[in-house]
Amino acid sequence: MSEDDILLGIALVVALAAACQILAGKLRVPALILLLPVGFAAGALTDVVHPDQLIGEEFSALVSLSVAVILYDAGLGLDLRNLTGHPRAIVGRLLLFGVALTFLGVCAVAPALFGMSLRVSAMVGMILVVSGPTVVGPLLQYVRPTDKVRRLLIWEGTLTDPIGAILGALVFHAIATTHHIDIGRGYQIGQFLISMAVGLVGGAVGVALLWLTLRVLRLGETLGTLAQLATVIAVSAGCDIVRDDTGLIAAIVTGMAAANIRGFDMPARRPFFETLVQLIIGLLFISISASVTPASLVPVLVPTLVLVAFLVLVVRPLVAFTATMGKDMTLGERAFAGWMAPRGIVAASTAAAFSAALVQLGLRGASKILPITFLVIVSTVVLYALTAGPVARRLGVATPNRTRPLLVGGAPWVIALGRTLQSAGLDVQMWAGLDEERERIKDAGIKLARGDLLATATNPRARLEGVNAVFLLTDDDDFNALASVLVEDNVEGPVYRVGPPHQSHGVVAPYTGGAVLFGGSLVRHVLAARYEQGARFLVQPASDQLPPGHETLFVVRDDGRLAPVDETQAVIPQEGDLVVLLGPVPSPPD
Repeated sequence: MSEDDILLGIALVVALAAACQILAGKLRVPALILLLPVGFAAGALTDVVHPDQLIGEEFSALVSLSVAVILYDAGLGLDLRNLTGHPRAIVGRLLLFGVALTFLGVCAVAPALFGMSLRVSAMVGMILVVSGPTVVGPLLQYVRPTDKVRRLLIWEGTLTDPIGAILGALVFHAIATTHHIDIGRGYQIGQFLISMAVGLVGGAVGVALLWLTLRVLRLGETLGTLAQLATVIAVSAGCDIVRDDTGLIAAIVTGMAAANIRGFDMPARRPFFETLVQLIIGLLFISISASVTPASLVPVLVPTLVLVAFLVLVVRPLVAFTATMGKDMTLGERAFAGWMAPRGIVAASTAAAFSAALVQLGLRGASKILPITFLVIVSTVVLYALTAGPVARRLGVATPNRTRPLLVGGAPWVIALGRTLQSAGLDVQMWAGLDEERERIKDAGIKLARGDLLATATNPRARLEGVNAVFLLTDDDDFNALASVLVEDNVEGPVYRVGPPHQSHGVVAPYTGGAVLFGGSLVRHVLAARYEQGARFLVQPASDQLPPGHETLFVVRDDGRLAPVDETQAVIPQEGDLVVLLGPVPSPPD
């Protein structure tokens, strides 16, 4: 290729990756639904986006390091405090049964479906055991299942990827070096344990480097992000040099440790790192799918659809029901876990890395590995994207659209407001920093959020579970403003804060982060003073006449959504809604 063609190819890949990500965000669908067919079309219609021509033999190494960055980012979202008891055991079972049953199932049917040798079928089976957080996460965000199911599937998808990649490397080397596979020999188990050990040692080195750069040197957001990126790439590359594909284990261990070890000074807002991960995902999928030719898909199209039906309707339900047997899960939760196993970036990258080498060995059916994997990824992502929402609702595991507010603050008027919202039918949680305030919240019969909730919320990949709206109502206006900035990226819904006194905005810019509640008149000190003087909150149907002297604070829609009055928009009550009012200060007795 000429230099101009290379420049054009790189520009086209980047442009297509960005365009697909942006369009997918607007359509609220997983980006994979667009990336794969667009990359395939670009590869079929042009000659400038093929990675083997743009990058050459180094493409597989670049893919490995890129996937390591993606898995490190995924590891940052794995909070061990959200996975204890039965959930931890279920995740372990899902990993064990998922890998074993998927591998054996594919090995059983692939030779007959595709006319390939058992050795190549074993390679396909190990490639397809993985799932992936880059696919599962967006799907679950759209479907919004219960927190229990969401946690299980995120953990399974994230941890399956490095395990599947290592097992895939072991199978590949068993095929390439001995031309046969002896699954029963302890040699292969020993090789797997060695790979795990190398990855864990690399992860420990990565944690030490991050501790040095983020905790000891106290690097800021920009340099801290640079240090994370350099650490992940260096450690992953070093592990891969020692032993193939162990860098993925090192990356995810480093991310998990950084997210769970107390004392890490992780940058709270990381727009560059998140943008980089999204760009990497787009570039990889465009490049890998461009490697698949239309001619290679035709012979395997119908057999692959049969394989997908077997994986979706037989293997995955069997894995989920076996893994959750005897555990604290409803039948609907077990069934939904059996209806969620899309394949993602690690399956694509593993297939791209190993298929070419097996073709060179002359193994029967090796040329079908990449097109089969491509079709399985496309089919499972499209299938689950179209059906996961209706299936979740049918099984009763979709989270209702009702607002689940978190009120932050422990002043008497805030607790009274929490009780009022609770009486309107909302599932209210509260958080407060002082012990006496927390005791008052418990005495009021309101669910008390755990003590480290807001510290968790500032974690770069944390998510406030069970909450889809946050109201910052403390007596510290600076805290409210700062917390609104830190929390807004980690909550499913909006973040609001009570307005500060007009005469003193404090040291924080008054317009930073979060919508300001209740308009310009009902600021924090006014609400507190009026409540102390005897004003009370009231809930009534929207159809009733507004009592004299009362002001509307919230509208509770008939479907349970909470619409607060703020400075930016008018809230018009509808028939069937409830309104939350603040009454006037009682007149003194004559």
